[in-house]
Amino acid sequence: PHLAALVLARGGSKGIPLKNIKLLAGVPLIGWVLRAAIDAGVFHSIWVSTDHDEIEKVAKQFGAQVHRRSPEVSQDSSTSLEAITEFLNHHREVDIVGNIQATSPCLHPSDLIKVADLIQKEGFDSVFSVVRRHQFRWSEVKKGENKMTEPQNLNPAKRYRRQDWPGELYENGSFYFAKRHLIEKGYLQGGKMAYYEMRAEHSVDIDIDIDWPIAEQRVLSFGYFGKEPLKEVKLLVCSIDGCLTNGRIYVTEDHKEMVSYDYRDTVGIDLLKKRGIQVRLISDRDCSKTLSAMQLGCVAKVNVTNKLQVLKDWQEDMGLSWKEVAYLGNEESDVECLKQAGMSGVPADACAAAQKAAGYICKSRGGCGAVREFAEHIFLLLEKVNSARKQ
Repeated sequence: PHLAALVLARGGSKGIPLKNIKLLAGVPLIGWVLRAAIDAGVFHSIWVSTDHDEIEKVAKQFGAQVHRRSPEVSQDSSTSLEAITEFLNHHREVDIVGNIQATSPCLHPSDLIKVADLIQKEGFDSVFSVVRRHQFRWSEVKKGENKMTEPQNLNPAKRYRRQDWPGELYENGSFYFAKRHLIEKGYLQGGKMAYYEMRAEHSVDIDIDIDWPIAEQRVLSFGYFGKEPLKEVKLLVCSIDGCLTNGRIYVTEDHKEMVSYDYRDTVGIDLLKKRGIQVRLISDRDCSKTLSAMQLGCVAKVNVTNKLQVLKDWQEDMGLSWKEVAYLGNEESDVECLKQAGMSGVPADACAAAQKAAGYICKSRGGCGAVREFAEHIFLLLEKVNSARKQ
């Protein structure tokens, strides 16, 4: 049977405009679940249903196909079932739909693999995700009612200790898998049903996690970053023009060049060095005088015609794996380096090709704190590496 992953991503959002492609920990929100779906390797096709050009562009960058949904199922009042049904009407080859929520960025491929087995091998008609919670519920007393609240799932005289109570299962909204015949009858859950219990730390829902920075911290701690395990970064290579500087060159009347840079970026470089991470700089043009004036104390290579070859030479000389190399670039000449490095980033104003190749897109522009921001991102991921080692 043809199993299709389907992510519903309207352009409209009452809370956060274009929330589905807003950067979360440097990655468009929808990118987290698409990466997990692709790496799971269980889907015959992976789709994003959207009504918006920018969402379509991001979906294709992450390797998904796009179904352009109609205006009729793109309203605030439209239901997921309506959008899924429309998708099935246009794709008769699909037998099973795995509806994955874009707002669940801590989804892992291992979860999707197990769910695919439940519905393909064990014969379930529908499977949905749940999380176990240990929360005591009480009845609601509306204003003006003359009555007392009542316990719903506990005896106040014998309150359970957390370790003595198994808790309760709640839908966490991460995914809903269902067979075509069930959806065509108007159900996402029905027939022979099963739930799949996800780990609590993986149950991050952006619709509930109103504070975006808190959601980012949880994703950095528990999100899925790819098939290969993260390694500690030992080298950061940074493109000078457009990353360390804003790319502008000021020329005086006596033909001298001047550039500007952000002091925060020099602090970021110093912090990286203190953590034992080498920082090296690279440029297409000869800016040796500028570097000398900046006094950064970094190895640099200028007038470079092949940045990837220089990067490979540095990596081999230091005896590093690619997973131990980070690269910050912003132009088309940086694209191959961004693809090769284990950790890659670009400033917010990088060219489209560089943004597509990068794993992290800074909020800061080039020459305006992007290096410092990328350094902070590296530090957060190093914490994740160290945590994994301790476990």
